[in-house]
Parts: sequence; structure tokens; C-alpha cells
Amino acid sequence: MTTTVPTAGPTPTPAPTPAPGSGAGSTTVTTGPVAGAGSTTVTASPVAAAVPGGGPGGFDRLLEAVVGERAAAVRNVPATLTCFTDHFPRHPVLPGVLLLESMAALARTAAGPGTWRLAAVRGVRFKHFVGPGDQVHLTVEVTAHGPHRTECRATARAGGRVVATARVLALVSDETTREGTA
Repeated sequence: MTTTVPTAGPTPTPAPTPAPGSGAGSTTVTTGPVAGAGSTTVTASPVAAAVPGGGPGGFDRLLEAVVGERAAAVRNVPATLTCFTDHFPRHPVLPGVLLLESMAALARTAAGPGTWRLAAVRGVRFKHFVGPGDQVHLTVEVTAHGPHRTECRATARAGGRVVATARVLALVSDETTREGTA
């Protein structure tokens, strides 16, 4: 899946179109007045085509993405999630780790092209419960950006109030040599 995001100005709603010459499951999403000039291309794996955030912990809709600066998205919390049967039966609550994964997926989008993995998380605070039927608005602000490491600050809001924050989400490029490997 390829997403073209303008580097300046307002971001219109993305319109999915089939990519020319692409295989099954590939999608091209182009936003902005003219794709190409003044835009940045973000690529994701074919697995991420089902959910823009790259999996079950991702997000449902990308609202804004400025590579190396910020990103915003929405995650809907359906009552049909299997985690609600056990977490907790009488008062269903979205597990914090799924909310954190949504923040990390959005941070990977803000980091830009390439394969990014979460390396560290600091200063995470869960302030209110998120339950079935809630719509979570996620925002990520890039605080440090380089070719091999990106750090972001993230906020999740539901029902007009902050439900979770992460002071630092540190991402490293998969091209970075891992500690203890050659």
C-alpha cells in the first residue's frame, strides 16, 4: 500500500485507487491537490492494507500525516473485539497495550518510509478507560527525527478527554544493527 501525503497545507480525505501494475491486495492512497510535486510517499507492507495502522492494534482512518513532523488518526473500538470477553466481563475495557500499539502504528506513519520498529516507550499514562463503542482520536508529534531513529510524543483522546499519553515512543529503522548481532 502506498500513501502519498502532502508536506504542507490541509489534508483532504484519502481516496483509495488501485495501483497500476500492482498485485492483489495492493492499494494506492493519494491525498493532496497534485500527487508528486511537494508530497512525500509512505509505503507499508501488504499486510497493512487491511488496517492502515498495520494490524489489529492499528488505526482505522488516517486524518493527517506530515512525515518527520506529525500525524493524526482515528481508531474505532467495536464491541465485537474478543478482548472484551475477558477484559473485563462486567465492565469491558480496551487493554492499554492495544491503545499503545495504535499510538506506535501512527508513530511509524509519522516516521516516514522504511520499516520502523518500536524500540522504547517512556512516560506512558492511562488516564481514563476506553470501552466498546468509543472512538479514539490519536495524535503523534515527532520530537526527534533521523534516518535510523525517530522519537515521538503521542496522545489519545476519547469523548473529548485525554485517555492516554506517551512522553516518548522511540522507533528505530530495521536497517539499524541490533545490539548483540554482527
